[in-house]
Amino acid sequence: MTSDRRPRLDPEIFHLPVERMRDGYYSDKYFVRARDLLRLDGHSPTVTMQVFGKSAAYLGGIDEAIAILKLCSDDWSALTVRALHDGDAIEPWDVVLEIEGPYEHFVHLETLYLGVLARRTRVGTNTRRVVDAARPKDIMFFPARHDHWLVQTGDGYAAHIAGAIGVSTDAQASWWGSEGIGTVPHGLIAAYGGDTVLASRKFLEHMSPHIRLVTLVDFNNDCVGTSLAIADAIGPRLYGVRLDTSEVMVDKSVLPMMGRTRPTGVNPQLVHNVRTALDAAGHPDVRIVVSGGFDVAKITAFETMGVPVDAYGVGSSLFQGRYDFTADVVLVEGKPCAKVGRSWRDNSRLELVT
Repeated sequence: MTSDRRPRLDPEIFHLPVERMRDGYYSDKYFVRARDLLRLDGHSPTVTMQVFGKSAAYLGGIDEAIAILKLCSDDWSALTVRALHDGDAIEPWDVVLEIEGPYEHFVHLETLYLGVLARRTRVGTNTRRVVDAARPKDIMFFPARHDHWLVQTGDGYAAHIAGAIGVSTDAQASWWGSEGIGTVPHGLIAAYGGDTVLASRKFLEHMSPHIRLVTLVDFNNDCVGTSLAIADAIGPRLYGVRLDTSEVMVDKSVLPMMGRTRPTGVNPQLVHNVRTALDAAGHPDVRIVVSGGFDVAKITAFETMGVPVDAYGVGSSLFQGRYDFTADVVLVEGKPCAKVGRSWRDNSRLELVT
């Protein structure tokens, strides 16, 4: 079967610690000992291993899992591997990866490819769900600060496959040859004495003109006033403003409206206030980006109410939930042999990996 979809990523792009993975350094010890036992006993059964997910999801990490098998198994040429693609929709118990070959060649890699699939599928599925909730508006992938830096590259690719329009670090964008995006941050505004307009001017003065200027406007808890000040001062070079009011704060423009809306954080009334003020002042092209506690439920609520948001920045909610995978030997020497409750499952969507 020939696929006309996105080519699989080159294994070299993952920069795997190949020798340590081959040695079993990152693997559950019982898999390493199983491999060692089979080698010592001279027992080399050909098995079929099938990997399946337990939840409806959008698959992530499959190219990374294949790279682990290609680079870290004893002999890739001895294996026959079939797999789905990153981004494929899966249902519970769908087989996403099938490996056939001498068991001792790849038994030590089970921990690694299952962990990769679980992590990337969680990130990709959560991202796809917020992308669907916001569609056709953009989702910015901003969770880098909520986890270890080593996970950024694969997480960013999972988000990209899921439809996120931008990621915040170069590492997250590296697998498809792009770069991170961002805004004028609170720290830079503080470095210029709390003057958001000055910090924005300095950004335009020193950064490449191809970088869009989007500025955080909640430093002084006055999103309307700050947005107008920047738009008036900078004009059409201002691409957008980003509202990121703390969930325990009430913006200055919302204070007179207390009692008619939930007042804290980035709420619908605050967005309407900023949009109305920008339009009235002759700045209808300035985009509004919102961030701070956004997830599927909050985005859905904003979209249902018709809140005039142009893009959503989403962070920690993209790491929530569990999307576990399991691997089972289901055939030995071509004959059924699996633990009770498990058996070989057909999946015509699997494609041969070369």
